[in-house]
Amino acid sequence: MRRVAITGMGTINALGRDVPSTLEAMREGRCGIGPLDFRDVDRLAIKIGGQVRHWDPEVYFNRQQIVLYDKFTQFTLLAAREAVDQSGLIFEGELGLRAGVVLGTAAGGMNTWDENYRTVYEEGKNRVHPFVVPKLMNNAAASHLSLEYGLMGPSFTVATACASSNHAMGMAFNMVRSGAATVMLTGGSEAMLCFGGVKAWEGLRVMSKDACRPFSATRNGMVQGEGAGVFVFEDWEHAIARGADILAEVVGFSMSADAQDIVMPSAIGAERAITGAMQDAQLRPEDIGYINAHGTGTAANDKTECAAVAHAFGQHADQLMMSSTKSMHGHLIGGTGAVELLACIMALRDGIIAPTIGYEEPDPECALNVVPNEAREAKVNAVLSNAFAFGGLNAVIALRRA
Repeated sequence: MRRVAITGMGTINALGRDVPSTLEAMREGRCGIGPLDFRDVDRLAIKIGGQVRHWDPEVYFNRQQIVLYDKFTQFTLLAAREAVDQSGLIFEGELGLRAGVVLGTAAGGMNTWDENYRTVYEEGKNRVHPFVVPKLMNNAAASHLSLEYGLMGPSFTVATACASSNHAMGMAFNMVRSGAATVMLTGGSEAMLCFGGVKAWEGLRVMSKDACRPFSATRNGMVQGEGAGVFVFEDWEHAIARGADILAEVVGFSMSADAQDIVMPSAIGAERAITGAMQDAQLRPEDIGYINAHGTGTAANDKTECAAVAHAFGQHADQLMMSSTKSMHGHLIGGTGAVELLACIMALRDGIIAPTIGYEEPDPECALNVVPNEAREAKVNAVLSNAFAFGGLNAVIALRRA
């Protein structure tokens, strides 16, 4: 099995339009959640989210491209540009044939769905743009990335609700590790902050009207976000041979299914994914210094995740640091794991542990070190990133300091 390096990373989210601004916000414990600004927001009960403010696609794309790119694709391409630029890779010749892309998204082109439902049902028009289908399809972002960079290897999209990005990155890791590809662009994106997207989530009654407070006794639900995170996963020897700056090493991945309930999580299923990732990485519980938690801010998720971590780590659970950056950027659903991996790399590379902000009161059922409200300096050698999705689908990634 080959070693897998991360040689590039890029993002756009409510905290910033690139990696440096996002990590600075995480270090400062800054909140990117605020009032939503889009059409018909006054008809919603939930009026807050981790929105990318003042988004103007014409700053980044020409009009011919915008006709083809839903907002989730726009976010993906912008994040990918930053990641590929940092990696220094040029995908030509043999490398183009051995490079691919696997991305995660839950809803795909939600803004395109929303706009065209209005056109047909509200405005009564009988025709829509001929590119509606290629714009809204879940694989649109992955396909446009392969087109943009000439990636002719394995390219596809994973849709597993809130675990989509982690599943995608795990698949990319296994492809590079097995030798099926030399380089994979991977991560995920989501753009569900539109009237239809938020209205659908309102129906679940799991949304907060004021803030995301994971693990706090005063929490009252999750808050949606939007954006993208894209990474360059590269064969370690290939990266070393070309003198690349290696940001971190991907060392393990595991996934499990609860097979229990469509919305209620299972501590047993989550624990299986956590222990599986450590076993795959050949890491002991005491090797892990930090976990980026799924940490949605709902009572069911927070308590289940803490129980799973406590059981998986035993006595070492008290020594762990675990935080939820969703408290700052919101829950990007299918794109969330990709943005959260940035916090994992910051922990390994910079020795900064991103905080769980909004923490007000301890919850006896979440009695772990959740790094409340302020970032912490700590040297860690290995980390985990958790993702647990509706449908009982769990995916955990392990990284090690390069």
